[in-house]
Amino acid sequence: MTPRSILPGATLGVMGGGQLGRMFVQAAQEMGYFTAVLDDDPTSPAGLVAHYHIATDYLDEQGLAQLMQRSAAITTEFENVPAGALVTLGAHRPVAPTADAVAVCQDRAAEKAQFRRSGVPCAPFALIDTPERLAAVDGALLPGILKTARLGYDGKGQVRVADRAALAAAWHQLGNVPCVLEQLLPLALELSVVVARSASGDVVRLPVQQNLHRDGILAVTQVPAPDATPALQQQAADAAAALAESMAYVGVLCVEFFILSDGRLVANEMAPRPHNSGHWSIDGADISQFELQVRTLTGLPLVAPRQHSAAVMLNLLGDLWWRDGTEKTPPWAAVLALPGVHLHLYGKTSARPGRKMGHLTLTAATPVEARATALQAAALLGLPAF
Repeated sequence: MTPRSILPGATLGVMGGGQLGRMFVQAAQEMGYFTAVLDDDPTSPAGLVAHYHIATDYLDEQGLAQLMQRSAAITTEFENVPAGALVTLGAHRPVAPTADAVAVCQDRAAEKAQFRRSGVPCAPFALIDTPERLAAVDGALLPGILKTARLGYDGKGQVRVADRAALAAAWHQLGNVPCVLEQLLPLALELSVVVARSASGDVVRLPVQQNLHRDGILAVTQVPAPDATPALQQQAADAAAALAESMAYVGVLCVEFFILSDGRLVANEMAPRPHNSGHWSIDGADISQFELQVRTLTGLPLVAPRQHSAAVMLNLLGDLWWRDGTEKTPPWAAVLALPGVHLHLYGKTSARPGRKMGHLTLTAATPVEARATALQAAALLGLPAF
């Protein structure tokens, strides 16, 4: 512990009231901290469980002043909090991650540049922000995926394009905003690494996670990663740590990777916060990604998390509540009758298709047992097998 550590009993602030903020608040409260959330939604998941809820816009001067007055240090729960608000807060309170680091993760072009500076491979790409750059795109990048440079997540702001005509139409469809065109690569696996870095440069991480996405949204995470070799896992872990170091990052950072069909690893994107794929750590490790977020924010010692159970995480979207065109409660009693089931619902007031309503973590002594139980739970919920 350093003399500058912020000890339990202080109030920690969080910008954003979604489920990531809620789980940060819960972790902080378990450790003895008070919590304050700034989010303009009066029923936000984090705001409902925090000690203080400041219901204002992220750029509201009075709201930011209230958050500063209440909080000894401040974090963010998602990357699209305006970086300007973090600059304002950072002038008066410790803020982790910093506005500069969040700004990199808010812009795909800046993110790609950061990958290159860090020596981390990524998919071939081109920035498209003018008609001239659109016309000059290298044909080798097609077929590809056109992604908005900003404000894209969970598959939003992305269009697959097969040729130049489709590319031009897609850029128009996306509003002619700055975009990144990435070459479409043959994928074998998806991995992610959650790392935590302290202000003094200490780095710890969760075990490497293997992910399955459906329609651009994370559906399943398995830990240990069943199909990635130890060498690939180490390569991903080293790359994530290098990215954190290159940005002098403080906080929790998640880096998503693709494993190509030829065995190469490339970085896809990074998030300056805890990540959906790390939720299993609440139930499967002795230190969760949210406790790591608390520790990095407060300057408490970073200890490497230890996985004590094999784990599978299933994402629970609002579609589960609308299986037959009418709203119904999923069969929780049947699911909770299975061994090693941990249900986390986020307190959202309405279920909509595609909306993240919660997650289910299945823990067991072995990966085979965890997967078998997860498949049973998926069948009960009407989710596809994996």
